[in-house]
Amino acid sequence: MAKSSNPVRGTRDILPKEMAIRDEIEAKILNTYRVHGFERIETPAIESLELLLDSEGGENLKMLYTILKRGEKLNLKENASIAEICDIGLRYDLTLPLSRFYSNNKQELSFPFKSIQIGNVYRAERPQKGRFRSFKQCDIDIIGDDSWCAEVELIDTTAKALKAIGLENFTVRINDRRILSEMIVFSGYDDSQVEQVSIILDKKDKIERTGVIRELEELPQGRDAAIKLVDMTESLDAKSLEASRFSSEAVKGLLRTVEAIKDLAGVDFKIEFDPTLVRGMGYYTGMIFEVAYGPYGFSIAGGGRYDGLIGKFSKESVPAVGFSIGFERIVSIMMEEDMDIKSENKRLALLYDEDKEISKVIRQAEALRSKGYMVTVAKAKKKLGKQIGQLEASGFGYLWVYGRDTEEKKLGKD
Repeated sequence: MAKSSNPVRGTRDILPKEMAIRDEIEAKILNTYRVHGFERIETPAIESLELLLDSEGGENLKMLYTILKRGEKLNLKENASIAEICDIGLRYDLTLPLSRFYSNNKQELSFPFKSIQIGNVYRAERPQKGRFRSFKQCDIDIIGDDSWCAEVELIDTTAKALKAIGLENFTVRINDRRILSEMIVFSGYDDSQVEQVSIILDKKDKIERTGVIRELEELPQGRDAAIKLVDMTESLDAKSLEASRFSSEAVKGLLRTVEAIKDLAGVDFKIEFDPTLVRGMGYYTGMIFEVAYGPYGFSIAGGGRYDGLIGKFSKESVPAVGFSIGFERIVSIMMEEDMDIKSENKRLALLYDEDKEISKVIRQAEALRSKGYMVTVAKAKKKLGKQIGQLEASGFGYLWVYGRDTEEKKLGKD
């Protein structure tokens, strides 16, 4: 019986045509990051399970891929815990690996350190449209700057990266975890319940107001506290925030950030204070932000300040803030909207008859490459017209039939 050639459920194969688009998008994002002074690093896809479980990763910790211990270390006794039979796992985001990386290599890094990470992360998601178990993120982080100016730089750089790939008229939503925590406590919840309540609030875009209240009223504080909190998150705006009772430091930084980004954004995108914004990660300590685009019911980028995470790896606490672009969501949107994101198509097929000297064919290919073409050499088929049609369908922009043509010919419509 033949084995299935389908990829593992929740993953997918990416064909050359889409890969070319993905490469183009990634290159533009990476170039934007680099010209803004960020430096690229790479971290392993696997991390210590102990670190992963102690990372305050919110709901993502329920979707960890864990890896069994090997050899004599593996003891599959009855009722063994995950920690007893597993010792490493796949990273669920790029922030925890960066925190460990910085603590391990800080003596060789600039300070503040401005990093770029582009790589795949892994979550045991329930497979559905637009959600994969392996997906790429594009992160920039600033480590060592505790001022709100770092948030401004991250938001500005991320916005420029999105504009570089053709996205405009998006909205940056911003909140502060300190303000959110105070709202939760002011509504009648205990400090120890802040994380639990935040996780429920974070579901609002999926289960809406009634669903959030239904889950919150199951807590000891009941329905009154639930309604009070949800009403507060829906009624507070930037104007009333300034006159509110909440943390003056958090309010001041948030409002200054909004003002600075509005000055930079012009008409290209908007920024707005959103008290309903939560972000699911428990490690966030200050400002948090997301980017919403078009009618889609999901964010295309998100991040925030995580001043306590690096301190888990060293004796000193180091301020840090990051912003991540959801690469897969960007690609799906741009393909769905059929956006023109590719540079001039310089792919050229150089076809030759079998009786031609291959060394001369390859020299011709090199001459064309020196003119900027990406040249694929292939033997001409008997049904040349059909072959040319297949090349055009595969994304080739130019053709040269060796021995017949004296210059490259453009394929397709102008």
